[in-house]
Amino acid sequence: MSYQLTAEQRERYRVTSMRSSARKQQLLFGHREDAPMQGVQLAERFDPNDLMPPLDANDLTTLSLFTGGGGLDLGFERAGFGHSASFEILDICGETLRINRPNWSVRAGAQSGDVCNVPFTPFRGVDVVHGGPPCQPFSIAGKQAGAADPRNMWPEFIRCVLQTNPRAFIAENVPGLLDSKFESFVRENIVSPLHDRYTIFKFKLAAHDFGVPQARRRVFFVGFRAMRDAQRWVPPTPTHGDVATLFGPLLPRNLTRRSLGLPDIGYDELAPTLRSGFTGPRNTTGVLNSKAALKVWNQLNVWPNGVQSTRSKAAAYTTENGHFRMSVDDCALLQGFPADWHFSGAVYQVLGQIGNSVCPPVAYVVARQVARALRGE
Repeated sequence: MSYQLTAEQRERYRVTSMRSSARKQQLLFGHREDAPMQGVQLAERFDPNDLMPPLDANDLTTLSLFTGGGGLDLGFERAGFGHSASFEILDICGETLRINRPNWSVRAGAQSGDVCNVPFTPFRGVDVVHGGPPCQPFSIAGKQAGAADPRNMWPEFIRCVLQTNPRAFIAENVPGLLDSKFESFVRENIVSPLHDRYTIFKFKLAAHDFGVPQARRRVFFVGFRAMRDAQRWVPPTPTHGDVATLFGPLLPRNLTRRSLGLPDIGYDELAPTLRSGFTGPRNTTGVLNSKAALKVWNQLNVWPNGVQSTRSKAAAYTTENGHFRMSVDDCALLQGFPADWHFSGAVYQVLGQIGNSVCPPVAYVVARQVARALRGE
């Protein structure tokens, strides 16, 4: 996306940027990470692990494509699946995966992590293939070029499924993929190559319906090779919400300020969808994705820009309007990553991994339902 700015706008942004940079240097000069945190006193934070109680090993194995920061992989692990390998083209994501799970087989980087160059037949016999092909070709935030976009990696995902012949596959993407504009793309590039071998289900899930304190919707494709497994498939049903359902009362939604442990200001709401730090005209240290989102962040008294590497630095670098400044750990929490999952890289790289990931609690509920179908539970 290009930004057409007038000379006056550029000058105003330049002055603001210089003032912000000078203020940051002044506030952080001499700052020590072990210094006591000043300002906002934080209460106990929400723990995403509570949404993903670890299940017993189910003897089912997974192969992960487009692994990124590990959201799908973590959710499937917590649901009892074993890990065969992960493929990810970005080296920094590979570092994240390795520091969290040294025992995993991680193929990362342009040489070993590029799925376009991988023969998948050695993984034939894996139970489940999962991944989130790049969403930029279908996102409303982009040009929605679909098949014409060089980042369209659906053919490689389909090739992997055909070569490995898993019992099931799971693919995640942005809701825009189910728009009428891409109806022929879905039919010709996803359903048609697989419909002779798999029964395929398409559905949307909202992360906040499963306890994640963020308004984030995604589409899932789930396919089963055996008809008996497909007949046992039941999509995840919401666990959190504002009203009761036919399945019983729901837990209250987890909201932003309460989840971050911030004081009650008389207003709380779901966090807007976090923007990936890998998107935009430059490497960004903010998670703001729209003007509408900025209004929500302002009402929450949470600042969505200038995210800091640690909570200590975020507390030391106070905002001019007095709003709470987030750290990468705060953003990870709002995405549903537990505190014991650590990210490698600069702030924008961490935000890129967080914003591109499937929310682990959402991955968990999908994985749990897939396991039940495959195991006949």
